[in-house]
Amino acid sequence: MTDLKISRPGLWFPTLWIYLVPFSWENEFWESPIFWLGLLYVTFPLNYLIYGLNDYNDRQADRVNLRKGNYLFGARATDRQLQQVPWKAVMYNLPFMICFGWLGGGKMLFLLSLMILINVVYNCKPFRVKERPPFEILIQAGYVLAALFSIQLNQLSPLSWQTITYLVLFAFQAHIAGEIMDIEPDRLAGKKTTATVLGRKNSKWLMLLILLAETCLLVIWFDEKVLAGILALFALWLVLDIAWFFKDKPYTLFQMKVFGYAINILAVVSMIWIMYSGTLLHPVS
Repeated sequence: MTDLKISRPGLWFPTLWIYLVPFSWENEFWESPIFWLGLLYVTFPLNYLIYGLNDYNDRQADRVNLRKGNYLFGARATDRQLQQVPWKAVMYNLPFMICFGWLGGGKMLFLLSLMILINVVYNCKPFRVKERPPFEILIQAGYVLAALFSIQLNQLSPLSWQTITYLVLFAFQAHIAGEIMDIEPDRLAGKKTTATVLGRKNSKWLMLLILLAETCLLVIWFDEKVLAGILALFALWLVLDIAWFFKDKPYTLFQMKVFGYAINILAVVSMIWIMYSGTLLHPVS
């Protein structure tokens, strides 16, 4: 089950969430086999590519990372297991790429190729953007390709620029959260990230600013109060975290796991609401 751990099921929610955003309950998408095929792809195969390349190129930091070795945050793989990651990523992804290329043509193949290219640029030398702050955060905008993939595959209406902007901020915020939890192992491995440069407290302030921006945009652009309320509660927790609870102290492994499960629960609830309401598909301003 090491391969499943490498794909980090506890962190599937960004690709799943963004894949589902273009759908509305009115689409009756659950009746389409193509929908389920795409949903399957953005779980294990795509995330094995994303996180497998990450682990393959990040061995030193992972060896001292206490949150590794579980389904929430990823495997603590051996060198032998990691050596198999590149060809296994091809093995898991290639059948889907062939199928999607047949279904969606040249545009689909371009999208999938771009997704792979972004992951290579992020993880691999000579680019290795993951150690070039703040570009390791900015490149997270590539997660929006999961929504474009969903639209192309399922023949859905294009997303507005307001929705795409919100999804980009969502990707930024999710990435910074991971960096904050990894400050200690990243510093021990000599890895440079925005969080190691800014420090824990300043990184939390940055995350809070993004959360507040997301909340405001949801209300102003979409009149979306339910999801905005969830984010506002998250922002309030972060204020309490910074000011009183944890401040500049690292989280324990137990605390990180609790946060991980809580985030996944909130992600599932918000996915259901967004598909039911369809508000992110119809900006009001």
